[in-house]
Amino acid sequence: MNRFSLTLSRGIARVTGSALGPYQSAVIRIGFAATWLLFLLREFTHRQDLYGPDGPWSWGLAQRLISDNHAFTALMWFEGRFWFETCYALAVLAGVALLLGWRTRTASVLFMVGVLSLQNRSVFVGDGGDNVLHLMSIYLVFTRCGRVWSLDARRAARAEAARARGECVPADRVGPALWVVLGLAFGGVTLAGRSGGGWLVPALLWTVWVGLGLWWAVGRWAKSPQPRMLLEVVADVLHNGALAVIMAEACLIYATAGWYKIQGSRWQDGTAVYYPLHLDYFSPWPALADLMSSSGTMMMIAAYGTVMVQVAFPFTLFNRRVKNVLLVLMMTEHAVIAVVLGLPFFSLAMITADAVFLPTAFLLLLGGWVARARGRLFRRGEGDRTLPSPRAPEESGAGRVGFTA
Repeated sequence: MNRFSLTLSRGIARVTGSALGPYQSAVIRIGFAATWLLFLLREFTHRQDLYGPDGPWSWGLAQRLISDNHAFTALMWFEGRFWFETCYALAVLAGVALLLGWRTRTASVLFMVGVLSLQNRSVFVGDGGDNVLHLMSIYLVFTRCGRVWSLDARRAARAEAARARGECVPADRVGPALWVVLGLAFGGVTLAGRSGGGWLVPALLWTVWVGLGLWWAVGRWAKSPQPRMLLEVVADVLHNGALAVIMAEACLIYATAGWYKIQGSRWQDGTAVYYPLHLDYFSPWPALADLMSSSGTMMMIAAYGTVMVQVAFPFTLFNRRVKNVLLVLMMTEHAVIAVVLGLPFFSLAMITADAVFLPTAFLLLLGGWVARARGRLFRRGEGDRTLPSPRAPEESGAGRVGFTA
């Protein structure tokens, strides 16, 4: 009993004392932001047909559907092309900010608003990757995903270094300005009765807004460290809980997909992979699809292998080595789907969801590679403009641990 109590107390202390998986949360932040940003940029010329006034799913039809399902979308606050273009541009900017880790907490909220607004405006556009991105955009709001590999982490590290040298760190002005602007904007929408879409998302937006204001006020005016420590504990618990939910969501996706496949006759006889390869919608490279489907053995291995990997993955989390092997197999499978079936954004979303299970040692190694490549690139660029310097300083911001405000 004493051993159990000791283990339990250590677990509670770990969950409440630190934000677990900082590199994993940074990877999923970068991955989902990049997926959404690339999708918006690719469909930029078709944005009016997909989500705007020119689409077949008109503003009136969308309003009728949202009045029934109470889905949240800012596109229904006002009608007109100008408001749509503004929301689309803000969605792109929020994706860039989250990708770079600039004001990550505010960027994650705006990212969620952009994803929900566009996807709920036209629910018949997209594939399974949109559903994953839809859920993960909500979960990311609760994570502290900017503690590493972000502009926030770099800014915090520089401020900490300045304090260590005894220098005065200037007060943050951008954060309070964003807080005031967003509060006035959403307050005006709420008073006008246009927030709509049920109560859940508006309540979450107001809760985050109040929380950010409280965090800034405590950091600026609290004389004792206890209030800040309490906020840190709450933030860590929310982060760890959200990270656990993201992991559970990924396992649930694979488990349900695998068990549903087992019940299908085409998956049982090993021919399920053959048919999508011969659909025009999923055949961007017909020659490659014909080459793959020419071997019955390959089709059977692909069908049975997919089912076995998806069903087995949730159970392999108890064995690190087997889990890492299956991670490689699943990521490779999604990369093949992106090329052969022409579903790049679905595959990228699923690969990002899988990345939450990557080992920290591999992520640190990957961060080191990126840092060295960036250092070489910067040194090469400086060498083109000035005389080459054999002792040019190397950038080392990537992979540095920091804290977001």
